[in-house]
Amino acid sequence: MTESPRRSGEYPEPEQQPYAFSYGGGGAYPPPPAYAPPPPAAGHRRARRPVALIAAVAIVAAAIGGGTAAFAERLAGADSAAGGNGVTGTNVSQSSKGTVSGVAQAVSPSIVEINATSASGDSTGSGVIITADGEIITNNHVVSGASSVKVKLSDGKTYTADVVGTDPDKDLALIKLQGASGLKAATLGNSDDVKVGDEVVAIGSPEGLTGTVTSGIVSALDRDVTVSKDENPGQDQQGGQEQGGGGQWPFEFGGQQFNGDTGSSKTTYKAIQTDASLNPGNSGGALINMNGEIIGINSAMYAPSGASGSTAGSVGLGFAIPIDTVKADLGQLRAGADG
Repeated sequence: MTESPRRSGEYPEPEQQPYAFSYGGGGAYPPPPAYAPPPPAAGHRRARRPVALIAAVAIVAAAIGGGTAAFAERLAGADSAAGGNGVTGTNVSQSSKGTVSGVAQAVSPSIVEINATSASGDSTGSGVIITADGEIITNNHVVSGASSVKVKLSDGKTYTADVVGTDPDKDLALIKLQGASGLKAATLGNSDDVKVGDEVVAIGSPEGLTGTVTSGIVSALDRDVTVSKDENPGQDQQGGQEQGGGGQWPFEFGGQQFNGDTGSSKTTYKAIQTDASLNPGNSGGALINMNGEIIGINSAMYAPSGASGSTAGSVGLGFAIPIDTVKADLGQLRAGADG
């Protein structure tokens, strides 16, 4: 015999097989032997898994929490919340929400240009569509005393409008387009939620430039702005004889008069102050938060003393009537109130 003698009870060590890996649902590689390996002898210890691999798994599992078993499940994609992908989270995608361009794209179709004709001449202002059938909020001073009101939409389509109701005490008016339907109504926000420093966008028709977009921040809240209740004391004029001065709506703040004389019949309201550029023609347009919600109706701007016409540009001091004031007044305006 060629075998070497062995001690009683001694058996040969079974050859350790390499780990098998499965590919694409096929058989294991390398293929298993055609015969089963001999069982280990009694008292013989099985070959141990590599200690380093187990330690690494335990360390990583401890770092993410949940223990080794939980970590192994995540590696295997067994986390049901992950839908079998092994990772939980939220889909991330590019969005225009919260940007000036996104707000402009979303809200511009709801902002209109208003051309009013009165005995004092023609005036241009802006308005905000609040219903699909053509209800529009604007300033009282934009349409006060008007014999004819024409409205141009952002797509260039024009309508004739009727003045439904006015509230000179709040410098608000409601007009209604004739024969309109399917319009995009703006979303009205909550001005009580507005904070100083919030980013805002203004959209209107300054100097007749329909759909002009500017941006800035909320500079202050609860500013006491005083305006005239008289008919046409200096509207946003584009033609005809200007009154009051400067082509702006004259107003008072802090005991001082701006843009001309407000006259003897006056009203004061709490306003949102903004540094978003407002110019003649922005009156009645929208002040919008970054969620695309209307938070105010632009109503007044300060122009440097002596400025008039094309030189009466914005210096970053504009004012808007809070949208909560508008919402509280809608019932009265729809009832045809005319203060």
